[in-house]
Amino acid sequence: MNPIRRYLDKIKPNFEKGGKFEKLHSTYDAFSTFLFVPNTVTRKGTHIRDASDLKRTMSVVIIALAPALLFGMWNAGFQNSEALGITRTLWENFWFGFCKVFPIIVVSYVVGLSIEFGVAQARGHEVNEGFLVSGILIPLVMPVGVPLWMVAVATAFAVVFGKEIFGGTGMNIWNPALLTRAFLFFAYPTAMSGDKVWVSGVDGFSGATPLSEAAAGQPLTASLCDMFLGLIPGSVGETSTLSILIGAAILLFTGVASFRVMFSVFAGGAVMGLIFNLWGANSYMETPFYYHYVMGGFAFGAVFMATDPVTGSHTATGKWIYGFLIGLFAVLIRVLNPSYPEGMMLSILLMNTFAPLIDYYVVSANIKRRLKRVTVKA
Repeated sequence: MNPIRRYLDKIKPNFEKGGKFEKLHSTYDAFSTFLFVPNTVTRKGTHIRDASDLKRTMSVVIIALAPALLFGMWNAGFQNSEALGITRTLWENFWFGFCKVFPIIVVSYVVGLSIEFGVAQARGHEVNEGFLVSGILIPLVMPVGVPLWMVAVATAFAVVFGKEIFGGTGMNIWNPALLTRAFLFFAYPTAMSGDKVWVSGVDGFSGATPLSEAAAGQPLTASLCDMFLGLIPGSVGETSTLSILIGAAILLFTGVASFRVMFSVFAGGAVMGLIFNLWGANSYMETPFYYHYVMGGFAFGAVFMATDPVTGSHTATGKWIYGFLIGLFAVLIRVLNPSYPEGMMLSILLMNTFAPLIDYYVVSANIKRRLKRVTVKA
């Protein structure tokens, strides 16, 4: 990597004030700090030097997403093989899925980063790092056969109206990847719901997901083991709970994700599922609560979406409340409103909205509790 470092140092003066490409300083800085730790420190006061910055944190998240992404590519080919009634090797299935998923990734990054770089240049500030993760999350929450132009439109909407108008990374209210999916869900529902969107390359084939079967009151055609492993139709990165849990272990081990949020999401889903089990008004309510963990995007949302540090609660107590309500509302929406079988998306976006309010009341309660301890002397 030393030759790259020397080359970047050599061309750096061209992008500094007075250089030929002064206006492209933010672009140079984005590539330079992505490849190497910034070589700047605070010049006064107490400071901490560490190799970990926002770009490194985002890189850990991408590594954690890799198992779900790779399995999703293979599963896209596997579901196509099952639909056609043919047998392919592991690598043939993976290659088929790669050819379907990779263009979605390219469109997501090209559109999103173009807007990020353009806004940074216009404002004269550094390029935000947040889209490094959002760019890979967006393809993972999409059906494999989603039209690329829809991905481009939805990504542009999410970046502009979900991030940049609020000030960029760290200022956004809602998770950009979920906002992209929500935009597509409500603007182009036929491309994001129904049984025909989950298997690519087979015209007219209906690949029902466990969620759609449960919402329709039909018996599940997939076993609990198949759903856990991910051998079912669904969004690219959301089918394999096993792959998602591998990513969860990476996030928790590195301290990137909050265990409070992650665990409380599953706890909230369990509580709501058990309540429905006691009610038992229909077959969906009688479904064991742990089935919700392996159906749809529950596990993916709990591990990679709810734990977003920007759009979630920041207080320790608030994280428990925030995560618990996400899990509770996700199962509630799934069971009581069949029009929205994937309740995780709406649940997280709803709690993104109320996260600041949760923190406000937690902080207020702490202030009142401490004031009661103070003895005021006359």
